[in-house]
Amino acid sequence: MRPRRGQILLYGAPALPLAVMGVPMYLFLPGFYGETLGLAAVGTALLLARLWDVVTDPLIGSLGDRLQTRWGRRKPLIAAGLPILLVSAWALFRPPEAVGIGYLLGWGLAAYLGWTLISLPYTAWGAELSEDYDTRASLTASREGFMLVGTLLAIAWPTLMGAGEASAATLEGLAWLLVIALPPIVALTLWGVPEPRLASHSVGWLQGWQLLRRNRPFMRLLIAYIMNGIANGLPASLFVLFVAHVLRAESWTGPLLLVYFIVGIAALPGWLWLSRRLGKHRAWAVSMLWVSLVFIWVPFLGEGDTWAFLLICVLSGVGVAVDMALPAAIQADLVDLDTAAGGGRRTGLYFGIWNMATKLALALAVGIAFPLLQWFGFDATNIEDQDGLLALALFYGAVPVAFKLIATALVWNFPHDRRAQLATRAKVHDVEGKPA
Repeated sequence: MRPRRGQILLYGAPALPLAVMGVPMYLFLPGFYGETLGLAAVGTALLLARLWDVVTDPLIGSLGDRLQTRWGRRKPLIAAGLPILLVSAWALFRPPEAVGIGYLLGWGLAAYLGWTLISLPYTAWGAELSEDYDTRASLTASREGFMLVGTLLAIAWPTLMGAGEASAATLEGLAWLLVIALPPIVALTLWGVPEPRLASHSVGWLQGWQLLRRNRPFMRLLIAYIMNGIANGLPASLFVLFVAHVLRAESWTGPLLLVYFIVGIAALPGWLWLSRRLGKHRAWAVSMLWVSLVFIWVPFLGEGDTWAFLLICVLSGVGVAVDMALPAAIQADLVDLDTAAGGGRRTGLYFGIWNMATKLALALAVGIAFPLLQWFGFDATNIEDQDGLLALALFYGAVPVAFKLIATALVWNFPHDRRAQLATRAKVHDVEGKPA
């Protein structure tokens, strides 16, 4: 099947309110709860809740692969996760006056469970909506584009609410936004976007693991994705510190982020155009090379170079959306390799592993940056230490380039291109006994 343009847009729409839910979990909740419960306790509780995904991602992914209902494999899980996510988000964003760390941990676990029940089948559904090489890129681009819009809305929400900070009123407003927007958007997508009826069969754990291990293009893509994820996670985790301590322009933090994401959304159609001509892997590699060429100048900036950094945000922002859209579209193609080898339709499991890789990359980025920065002498309370500031600038601007170049080398001559995907589709149809 080949979804129409309106269905492609409708498929991506739920990513907007989901991003509105996701951003506060990372940006707003730690500071909000930390004021009364302590940052260390809050950080530990949220980390434990996040590690819960390591268990739920592969389990829910596999459950979706095995589920067979009259409504499909993915839609029932999304519908089941919706009330869990809404109730837990309401509890987290509108807590009673007296709460303990158990309250945060319990509702945090519930929120991430609801999130996984929606987001994992949602991404797997997108991979199964079309077998076409380019249409898969359009589907992931729609999803990631809406997600960037939701991220922008969530970042700007405190200002829009007039609070200017993550206050109780800000979080209450986000809770109401989710309750009002998420159910009808998800319901409209479930109603308006079809779910393909795909034949599937279960494979044993040992056989399944061997098939997964033999899928060399998937392993190669996964390593490249983790390398690029670390490259993106380093500047993301150090952005506020870099703007405040190197540029000495803390008031510019919001506008710089706003410009960065707006440019990323605007540039996404151009990258889709390029991917149709060069192939998805080569277009992604070009985007990583472009961002590397731009970002290599960051360590040369210093106090007062805010306008130069704004230009870097504009030029590097060009690649932010494609960094999420094209790898996921390539991943969808590689699931077909597993199906052709006899693994059944294990899209959910593959994207469960993909989600785990995303979280691993972000965790590694933080785990690399902060201990090494401290080891090299950076101290946020001593803004006159030039060696520490240089270390911050290098970890923000230069080290990510090295990781991006590794990822680029892995995908530049990626073996599974448009021609290979056509051959794989023919094998899948042969295995499943249907016409190509």
